[in-house]
Amino acid sequence: MLKTTKMSDSPTSPRNEENGVSGLPEDVKAIRKEIRDFFAIKDGTGKRIGGYKHGIYAFYDYDGEPIYVGQTEEKLSGRVSRHLTNQRTDAVAMNVLDPFEVASIEVWPLDHLVDKLSKVEKKAFLDRAEYTVFQKVLKESALQAVLNEKEMAPRKEIELPQSYRRRIIPDAIYPHRKHPDVRIARRATTIANLARVISEREVSDGLRRTLLTQARRLEKLATQRIEELGITVDYKKEKPKPADTK
Repeated sequence: MLKTTKMSDSPTSPRNEENGVSGLPEDVKAIRKEIRDFFAIKDGTGKRIGGYKHGIYAFYDYDGEPIYVGQTEEKLSGRVSRHLTNQRTDAVAMNVLDPFEVASIEVWPLDHLVDKLSKVEKKAFLDRAEYTVFQKVLKESALQAVLNEKEMAPRKEIELPQSYRRRIIPDAIYPHRKHPDVRIARRATTIANLARVISEREVSDGLRRTLLTQARRLEKLATQRIEELGITVDYKKEKPKPADTK
């Protein structure tokens, strides 16, 4: 039976301080601490979930909408942190994923399910697990889409192990980051950057699909904002009535 452990919503490499200013903004340091704390959580065997080498991860935005799914063979904490700390990953470099959009993380540690498999068998199992999570989040998505560029070939789904999910944005900055106007601005910038990448090089069909998904996400958020503010979006105007000649 699939289980998910959700932690309460309640990393930072040290930098030298010069002129009283630290190397990282306070909000960035706070988010990295939340990420480190999340991956320090121990599972039922006493192992840190971030220490698992093999696993699947999913990112969710401030509406709980799934936005990206990935797999790793290098260590869950390392792979996810590279995505979210703007260290070079294909998804970030190509403007597919904006780390600012990620409000929570869910991970499925898999070491105990692949330890006895060969290298080829491990990769095949990871592909099946990733496809299973991919299908799971598509069903949960209001748009039935995520931002993954690469097309995911159908695989035989697996029974997912226990997952762990947590919000990574501290309470002190959550309201600002969640504000729809801030998110609309970020999302529009991401779309512009992605469109520029597409215009300047030969790209995959998947990247163009990602651009469309981003545009749909922007439209959905902008529509919600208009409705919240009670703004009329009906542009039709009544024809002027003919003047009374009597």
